[in-house]
Amino acid sequence: MADNEDINPYELLEIEPTVTEAEIKKAYRQKSLKVHPDRHPNNPQAAQKFHELNTAYELLLDPTRRTALDTKLKAQQAKKLRFSAYDNKRKAMMEELEKSEREFKKSRLDAQREVQRRQQEEEMIKEEGRRLMREKQEAMSKLAEDKGKQKAKEEDTKTPNTGPLDTTVRLKFSPVNHAELTKAENIAALLRRFGPLDATSIVLSIKPNKKNPSKPPKHATALVPFNKVDGAFAAVMGSGRKDHGLEGIEVSWAEGKEPDIVTWLKERGHLVSGRENGAAAASGQDQPASSKSAGSGGAFSSFPDDLSFDPEPIKPPLPTAAAAASGLDFESLTLMRMRQAERERLEREILEAEAQEEA
Repeated sequence: MADNEDINPYELLEIEPTVTEAEIKKAYRQKSLKVHPDRHPNNPQAAQKFHELNTAYELLLDPTRRTALDTKLKAQQAKKLRFSAYDNKRKAMMEELEKSEREFKKSRLDAQREVQRRQQEEEMIKEEGRRLMREKQEAMSKLAEDKGKQKAKEEDTKTPNTGPLDTTVRLKFSPVNHAELTKAENIAALLRRFGPLDATSIVLSIKPNKKNPSKPPKHATALVPFNKVDGAFAAVMGSGRKDHGLEGIEVSWAEGKEPDIVTWLKERGHLVSGRENGAAAASGQDQPASSKSAGSGGAFSSFPDDLSFDPEPIKPPLPTAAAAASGLDFESLTLMRMRQAERERLEREILEAEAQEEA
């Protein structure tokens, strides 16, 4: 049959393969009345059974199809007869072969499942390894980042090495134009407006006129040690400025370059290098809020950014605990180095500088 090859039309109509066409029609009428859907509206299988009866009926009334069906049924019957004729030994052999085939298929399926299981386990292990590696790399990156931040913080808070001339400035002037500065006490009085200084340690050198000794000397040099770096810085910033009382006077650092500690303090805003602040202070004007706040409070409050001066000497502020802990008490450093040995060394340095200028 077209719809179901396993259904035998003869068995469905309950007739023998040798029946005539009239017998087929009679059997169909009897069976169809029993399963007709109109008579069995509540039976959902009635339509299916009725369809099967119609299919079997049509097949058996078609001579060609019935002949093919009879041939097929005879072949199946012959096969059954041959198989039934097999002896018990041959049946057992075939059953054994079928069993072996089933076992082989089962073992192959089990092997495939085992391979899949191992692959899944290996993938899980690899994924776990990758996760651990990521966590390790993240931990190492964070550790390196923390170390970098700590190092940057240490470098930022670490003060540079200080030298013996960090608070000492060099003055160059003409004795003809500034005859009052031929005495150390007058130089101290002039520069004391910028900050406290060690007047007893001022080194003054007046170079005589070699071509005509009878004439006044042309050049004079003085080394003036301040007690604190902000005083020296203010004096250098006021070099040559009339409003600071330094017209015609060149003020520079004793070593010829800005000390490292000054650069370090400027970078952190503890020393303001703008000339506007000094000019405003000298004229009695208020300074910008930014310049006032830069040096007020904090670890370096002992280094005010106000570079102006008053007619009266400025009293050095007491160093804060943070400044003392940072090693920035320049008063102590100055007192230690400004002694007789330093005076002699500075005098030699001035003489050597003048000799080089002569050459």
